[in-house]
Amino acid sequence: MIYSLSIPEKIREVMTVKQFKTVFGYELMTQIKNKAFIGVTIFLVVVIAGALFLPRIFASDSSNEGSEKEGKTAKLAILVEGDVDKELAEQVFTEEAQAQDRELAVETSLDALKEKVMSGDYVCGYAIHDLKNYTYYVETLSVYDTNEASNAAMMRLNYYTMMKQSGMSLDEIKKAADITIEGVPEVLGNDQSQNYFYTYIMIFALYMIILLYGQMVATSVASEKSSRAMEVLITSAKPVSLMFGKILAACSAGMGQLILIFGTAFVCYNVNKEYLEGIFIFNSIFNIPASMILFMLLFFLLGFLLYAMMFGAIGSMATKVEDINTLQTPVTMLFVIAFMIVIFGMNGDVNSPIMVVASYIPFTSPMAMFTRVVMGDIMWYEIAASVAILVASTIGIGILSARIYRAGVLHYGKAPKFMEMLAKAKN
Repeated sequence: MIYSLSIPEKIREVMTVKQFKTVFGYELMTQIKNKAFIGVTIFLVVVIAGALFLPRIFASDSSNEGSEKEGKTAKLAILVEGDVDKELAEQVFTEEAQAQDRELAVETSLDALKEKVMSGDYVCGYAIHDLKNYTYYVETLSVYDTNEASNAAMMRLNYYTMMKQSGMSLDEIKKAADITIEGVPEVLGNDQSQNYFYTYIMIFALYMIILLYGQMVATSVASEKSSRAMEVLITSAKPVSLMFGKILAACSAGMGQLILIFGTAFVCYNVNKEYLEGIFIFNSIFNIPASMILFMLLFFLLGFLLYAMMFGAIGSMATKVEDINTLQTPVTMLFVIAFMIVIFGMNGDVNSPIMVVASYIPFTSPMAMFTRVVMGDIMWYEIAASVAILVASTIGIGILSARIYRAGVLHYGKAPKFMEMLAKAKN
């Protein structure tokens, strides 16, 4: 009697697993072969690789340009007019030229200054009219012009002049100007400035992947219903196998796409590391601690599964593809609100009351708790509580979504309201 009950159950279990594998494999290959998927992936890989190779290319161009000049040093020129102290002006602008890896030239004629700037003998020139006014001359003014000396240089000239008028010698002025102040920060908690960029990238990646692949799951289900293919599929596989096969296939495709994109970025960064070391954003993004990567994967997977199952249930409620936009609006709006809460929280206090509450609400916790882990001060039991609530909610929504999916896949006609489908799912 016991064996007569257990054997059919094992057979059904084996068949369900086999059905799931079949659906998962088919859906995964369909998404990987999708032209849009391939096109977007290739585009992002090429753009990221190009961005990370640009500093190397520019450095190479600068090197070639330098060799063409045969070691000729770029010059910055000044013309001192009025009662401005020429000795002090030369001292200040010598410091300015050295800061720009240039030599200082002194002109006595405005026409000569302009002529040599136009001919390329001088990179730029300054006509200092008095202590508060100067004119900057340059042949071509680019959007990112770094030649323009700045009001800071003129401010130093004013300081030097006041020092000299108070009786200080030029040597004493130089000594006072050479004082170097060093401040070394010691971070006792989290360095939010260091962690901000990769936190933002993770949040934004989760946002895009959930919206993109969640909608793909819903559209796929609705398309099968619209073409009546669902009637054939439902006789060959259980609804649960169909739903979870589609969801996990979408999750795998999304994760594979992210791994390929970020893997390309990581390889390109290490190839060009010597050219990128001075760029703070790249150093922040590519020096993520291993523990943060694990938290990122954990919250990413749980957040994706939570929303993907909701989108799968929505797809089963749609009679035709056109119904998807209307039915998914509440879930999409919920996710957009969660995204906005976290983005505003990142730019303010990550441990604010609204971020703390959002850390324990399953619809917002994948992004909110991850942000607090990376950028805030948080205890381990807070993380454990948030993860436990998120796991339990994901399982609960998974069970509910499976029931809605089972009740909705063969429903045709007018798209049912959520409460109507929920009532059917209870039966």
